[in-house]
Amino acid sequence: MKLRKTVPAAQPAPAEYTFRPDDFQWRSDTASVHVDSNFASQSYWKDVYKRFVSNKGALVALVLIVVITFFAIAGPGMNKYNYAEQNLSEKNFAPRVPGLEKLGIFDGNETMTTSSGTKVVNGYEKKEAYDTYYWFGSDTLGRDIWTRVWQGTRISLGIALVSAVINMTLGMCYGLISGYFGGLTDSIMQRFAEINNGIPRLVICTLLLMVLKPGFGTIVLTLVITEWIGMSRIARAEMLKLKEQEFVLASRTLGAGSLHIIFQEVLPNIIGQIITQLMFSIPTAIFTEAFLSFVGLGIPVPQCSLGSLISDAFNSFTTHPYQIVPPIAVLAILMLSFNMLADGLREAFDPKLKEM
Repeated sequence: MKLRKTVPAAQPAPAEYTFRPDDFQWRSDTASVHVDSNFASQSYWKDVYKRFVSNKGALVALVLIVVITFFAIAGPGMNKYNYAEQNLSEKNFAPRVPGLEKLGIFDGNETMTTSSGTKVVNGYEKKEAYDTYYWFGSDTLGRDIWTRVWQGTRISLGIALVSAVINMTLGMCYGLISGYFGGLTDSIMQRFAEINNGIPRLVICTLLLMVLKPGFGTIVLTLVITEWIGMSRIARAEMLKLKEQEFVLASRTLGAGSLHIIFQEVLPNIIGQIITQLMFSIPTAIFTEAFLSFVGLGIPVPQCSLGSLISDAFNSFTTHPYQIVPPIAVLAILMLSFNMLADGLREAFDPKLKEM
């Protein structure tokens, strides 16, 4: 018996589809288009900015530095007093601020401790100076502490600016040149830096004061001699890591000069480390100036700095503690802000912390 093959019935042909013009249009609604932001290409500086903005501590520090800089510029001109003006009839007045005195704070009252107990003293009422206001109080010579604090902050910010210039010019160039040429040149330059760094900064400043007068110029000269050592070591270490890289060898093969390679090829690749070290060096310079002024080797009278203000208020700390609070607070906030800003920049420039 033969089996028959069953042939399937022919299927009907599908209907012909007619394409329309709108079938091949680009999607214009951006909401429905998904972009993988984790792997999206972006520039190095945009990536640095993104990481820096995400660091809230660094942003707060930057805002504090801007605010302190503003008051250092405009603060001494916000009232009628001069930083060197003395008025012995209004000495040791407690802080008094218009408007706030009605709330029971900053009203000029001061609690004094005597042998018979404590009592509240108001120097404004005692001297009948009802229209007089000292926002931070007055010192033992009747000088306005508000004006003197912000005038002293100008000195500290000036020292910070000078320190930045010294590090970016002398320290950076010294380290880059030493690391690039190497050999005998590097050995001689590093021995000089080690000898310079071995002498304490206070000793150098004291020796300079025996020849020069105390003042801003003497402190600047001290920073010129000693401040650039740390920056030079960072720049030299980065140069030693990069000078044998392929892009440097290619530039040298194409006939590029040493200065071109140092400042055009290597420097742009280490600018992150340079800026970070620069920010870390500024608090050190500010503290150095404050310490020298505190021990009497810094800014001379009638000029003032935060260190000299702390030194003057230290003698009356037990009787009038409000006099020492403003300069200490401004100095602490300024140094802490620069350190937090430097830490945020270090995290932003470090490629190992790049988010994936």
